[in-house]
Amino acid sequence: MIKRRWKTNLCRIILTTAFGLAVSMTAMADDSAFVSGTSVNGLGIGGMTVEQAGEHISSFYSSKYQLKIKERGGKEETINGADIGFAVGLPDGFLQTILDQQNASGRAFGPDVDNSNRTEMANTFDEQALTDKVNALNCLSGSGIVTTADAYISSYQEGQPFEIVPEVNGNNLYPDKVLEAVKNAVTSGNSEVDLEASGCYYAVTVTKDDEGLKNLCDTLNQVREMSITYVIGDQSEVLDSATICSWITGTADGQIQMNRDQVAGWVQTLAGKYNTAGTTRTFHTATGRDVSVSGPYGWKIDQNAETDALIGMIRTGQTQSREPQYAQTAVDHSAQEWGTTYVEVDLTGQHVYMTKDGSVVWDAPCVTGNVSKNYTTPAGLYSLTYKERDRVLRGAKKADGTYEYESPVSYWMPFNGGIGFHDATWRSKFGGTIYQNSGSHGCVNLPPEKAKLLYDLVYKGIPVICYQ
Repeated sequence: MIKRRWKTNLCRIILTTAFGLAVSMTAMADDSAFVSGTSVNGLGIGGMTVEQAGEHISSFYSSKYQLKIKERGGKEETINGADIGFAVGLPDGFLQTILDQQNASGRAFGPDVDNSNRTEMANTFDEQALTDKVNALNCLSGSGIVTTADAYISSYQEGQPFEIVPEVNGNNLYPDKVLEAVKNAVTSGNSEVDLEASGCYYAVTVTKDDEGLKNLCDTLNQVREMSITYVIGDQSEVLDSATICSWITGTADGQIQMNRDQVAGWVQTLAGKYNTAGTTRTFHTATGRDVSVSGPYGWKIDQNAETDALIGMIRTGQTQSREPQYAQTAVDHSAQEWGTTYVEVDLTGQHVYMTKDGSVVWDAPCVTGNVSKNYTTPAGLYSLTYKERDRVLRGAKKADGTYEYESPVSYWMPFNGGIGFHDATWRSKFGGTIYQNSGSHGCVNLPPEKAKLLYDLVYKGIPVICYQ
């Protein structure tokens, strides 16, 4: 092979080799044009000026560019560059740099000279036009789309077992992912994009053979047969499977999903039937009277906690008995829920009695709240909050920083907010009608020696019953 270089002042030279082979080459005398054989990204621009080459490259891609979209099942669709305003922009000064280098190196060309060039091109297009084209693709809006679906458990039907409904391997796509994949391909000037390889198809994540799904289906069928018995004292309430199943809304995250509002409604009904706190009850006094009393003492179901606990029990699918969670309890579930050990205050008789195991073991006269000043001690069912030695009881704080009253006591036993039993060393008499005009600020005043004995008998939570 004979190697040659042609210079800029040659027009056309025909050379005959030693082997008699004629070779015709064109050399460019004009240093404003690219030498023969020059190409950019495989597109020839030899003999063209920088401006002509730029227009040629832009025109070629604008008119010839086409994106092939490969779909599942061997299907294909195309988007033409002309339909989306596709254009190619070379880096600023790129073509001029090539020409300058050719001129500086003697404008060499021929079969032994590499005048090919490659560069990243800044492609532009009408984004809205491309979006419209993508949305109109048959794979996104056509009639042959089958929706992919995970295997799932059938809904509850009375008399029918729960069953696993098999998965569906469809061909529906994520529109946002398709648009992103196509945009990336057009921006890069790629001639094709594979939607499956780009992760654009919905995929099955749970099959009918999934062990977790099988176990969940088995549990649901256990739920169809389960019941929960609430035991409240000597009474019971049975929650049957039909009611339980009517609350099931489906499954998610490997768990049975329940309509919490419906579960809470059932618990609320249970509480309405068995809560006693705040209701009116009959109390048999130490003096033999039957009086009606009400107050915060009594049973009170913690409805929020019990609702959560009930949902948790249902999810096990196991038949069981249960006592509800209580926000507040009493001694007994019988009519005499305060049991046989309690303190009672006869507000009319101005007397206090301590009953232990059914027998009165302590009693004392008292002075309760001053009726004339609207400090009347309220009737009601309460329980002892705590007991404390050597406490200074204070009234409301006045503007000057002093208190309405300050009363040091040795034995303090509150049961209704700031109302409680305590010794009253400042009193010489108790009982009778003292309370009507010279009573306390609401507390139950006791003789000091009697208060000491009561303090030793009572404990936190002991029922305290005040009545007229």
